[in-house]
Amino acid sequence: MNKLQRVLVAGLGLGLLIQLIPVNRTNPPSTGELQAQPAVSGLLKRACYDCHSHETRWPWYSHIAPISWLLAHDVKEGREHLNFSEWTGYTASGRNYLREKMIKEIGDGDMPPAPYAWMHREAALSAEDLKVLKDWAQAEKDR
Repeated sequence: MNKLQRVLVAGLGLGLLIQLIPVNRTNPPSTGELQAQPAVSGLLKRACYDCHSHETRWPWYSHIAPISWLLAHDVKEGREHLNFSEWTGYTASGRNYLREKMIKEIGDGDMPPAPYAWMHREAALSAEDLKVLKDWAQAEKDR
């Protein structure tokens, strides 16, 4: 066996071995989901819920390391920053802050992240979608 073959066999072995490292791909029960008009909740579910709720759709590639590690990390981090499945647990001022931050990050093009939007075209938000979310955020803030 030449050097290249040994490297390939070692790489294949390592690739198989890392599949044994467990990854947390759970969707805990909702503790107080956001309630909004269908236009808003539909947009949020389509574009945001995979990372910002307990309704994550785990695609087939979320079971293949090291991609699984990255996805699980991104979902964990997304839920820590904003979790629509725990919306009613936030204070009124916390919800206002999150609405404003959400509108800013979508408007700035930071959300959804580009790699996610490339792989999930349904997550892309148009200018019209952003207006719907801005109008919702403003209406809720004024209540």
